[in-house]
Amino acid sequence: MIKTYFYNHSEKKMHHDVDLTQKDSFLRAPEDLLWIDLYDVGNNELQYIAKIFDFHPLAIEDCLHVSPRAKVDNYEDYYFFVFHGLRYNEESDNEITTAELNVFLGPNYLVTIHKSPMNTIGRIAAACHRSNAFLNRGPDYLLYAIVDGITDEVFPIMDRISVRIDELEDEIYEHQMEEITEEFLALKRTIILIRRVIMPQKRIFANVNGKYSFDINEDNIPFYTDLTDHLERISESAETFRDLVNSALDTYYTIISAKTTEIMRVLTIISTIILPLTFVTGLFGMNTFAWMGEKAEPIMLIIAVVVMLVMTLAMLYIFKKRKWI
Repeated sequence: MIKTYFYNHSEKKMHHDVDLTQKDSFLRAPEDLLWIDLYDVGNNELQYIAKIFDFHPLAIEDCLHVSPRAKVDNYEDYYFFVFHGLRYNEESDNEITTAELNVFLGPNYLVTIHKSPMNTIGRIAAACHRSNAFLNRGPDYLLYAIVDGITDEVFPIMDRISVRIDELEDEIYEHQMEEITEEFLALKRTIILIRRVIMPQKRIFANVNGKYSFDINEDNIPFYTDLTDHLERISESAETFRDLVNSALDTYYTIISAKTTEIMRVLTIISTIILPLTFVTGLFGMNTFAWMGEKAEPIMLIIAVVVMLVMTLAMLYIFKKRKWI
């Protein structure tokens, strides 16, 4: 599916589904803006767009394959971006997944390519049918609006992760080891994926020595400053959550270790008590008192029971005095 949105600055009008073969006439005025959105398209459609705008084959190849990280490439006449949005489903086996967005940014055009639907692009496209708000400030502002929308979708995910960590810190004293360990590992995978998505995107929009990695209209710099702040907040939250999860996991293992030590201590005390009793029963169970005749059995049984009782009480007294129990 290919959708086109053309803003004519001189007429202050929006045009939809324009003929791309007339691209040169649309882009004649630098104040005009053409936005092309390609959704779930194949190689033929990409090659069609690439021929119209003369996009580099390597950039088109990146669009056909999943890129593991965000990036920006400078092709002199245009910039090529790879971004990733996050989708969160706590009930799914893979509770967090990524949705890739490829963007070509030119002097007065923007081409977005994505295989799966993205709420932010749908919202902006719907707004373009009603007003010129997103297209009358240049392609860099439209790029900001799209990336900012994708970034804002991460904040509810971070809020939910924060709640899950708080819940997990309360549950480590109650639930079984298998359940807690699985929850910890799921959270760690989620946080790692968020960091892997956010960190490269933060570097794309970083202001290094007063320069950005691509051309930005001076009027739109405050918007990108705000976007960078949002990415920084998410990055810092991910770092904090990672430390909290690791700390909670260490605490959980400490609790498990303490419980195991307590169990081993009790079992050791029981074994220590039973060991001499086993020796006594073995000794008195041997036929070494036959010379006493029929009197041997009841007398030696009483003696054995008394000896074992005295030994047990004596060991319990010693253990308690030394605070082992």
